[in-house]
Amino acid sequence: MTHLSGKHAVVTGGGTGIGLAIAQILAQDGASVTITGRRMEVLEEAAGATPNLHPLVIDVMEEDSVVSGFEAATDARGPVQIVVANAGIAEGRNLTKMDLNFWRRTMSTNLDGAFLTFREAMKTMEGCDWGRAIAIASIAGLRGLRGAPAYTASKHGLIGLMRGLSEDYLSSPFTFNALCPGYVQTPIVDRSTVDIASKTGMSENEAYQLLVKSNRHRIMLEVDEIAGAAQWLCSDAARSVNGQCIQIAGGQM
Repeated sequence: MTHLSGKHAVVTGGGTGIGLAIAQILAQDGASVTITGRRMEVLEEAAGATPNLHPLVIDVMEEDSVVSGFEAATDARGPVQIVVANAGIAEGRNLTKMDLNFWRRTMSTNLDGAFLTFREAMKTMEGCDWGRAIAIASIAGLRGLRGAPAYTASKHGLIGLMRGLSEDYLSSPFTFNALCPGYVQTPIVDRSTVDIASKTGMSENEAYQLLVKSNRHRIMLEVDEIAGAAQWLCSDAARSVNGQCIQIAGGQM
C-alpha cells in the first residue's frame, strides 16, 4: 500500500503537460485522481494510459462548471484531500495592445479559476484530518515577465491567494503552497515558441533558445521536475511546509 492510498486528488488542467505529470505521480503513489479540463477526448486519452486517473470536464472560467464538477467528483470518489490548481493560460501581449477582454480572460483562467478550484475543494476537505493544496504558479509570480504584464499580474495574485489561505488555515492539518517553475517543456512552450517567432521574425529554433536561456541554468525544465516537487509536498516530509513559493528554475530568480 502506498502512502496516498484512499486519498482523492483533483488536478485541473490534468490532461497534458505539468498537470498530467502531477496526476500520474499521485496515482502511482496510490491516490485516486480526478483530472479535469475542457476537452473530454484529451482527458480520456490521458486516463486510458494510467490507472487511477478519472476524466471530468470542468471549465475553470465558469463557476457553475467548477461547482457541479467538484460535486460530481466528490460523489464518485469522496472528499478532495489533494487539490492542484494547474489550469492556466500563458499569453504575452504588450500593455498598449491589450484589450480588456484579453486581460479578463487571463485573470478569469489563472486567478479566478484557482480561487473557484480551492473554494470548492475546501468545502469537502474541511472535514478531513489531512489535506494538501498546491498552486502551479510561475517565476512570473515572483518577478516581472517582459511582454506579459497580464500573465505576471495573474501569477502574483495566485501566490497572494496561497499565502492568504495558508494563514487562514494555519492551525489546520492542511497546507497551501505554490510551485513556481521557469520554462517547462510543455505544449505551452511549443505555442509560445511559435508566437514569439511570428511576432519577432526569429526562427522557431531561435525563439525556443530564447526561452531556454530564460531559465537560470539555461536548460529547459522537464515536467517530472515539477511533478516531483508536488509529490514531495504531499509527503509526510513536507508536513510543516506551508505558505511557500518554491522556485524551480535552475537558480535564484
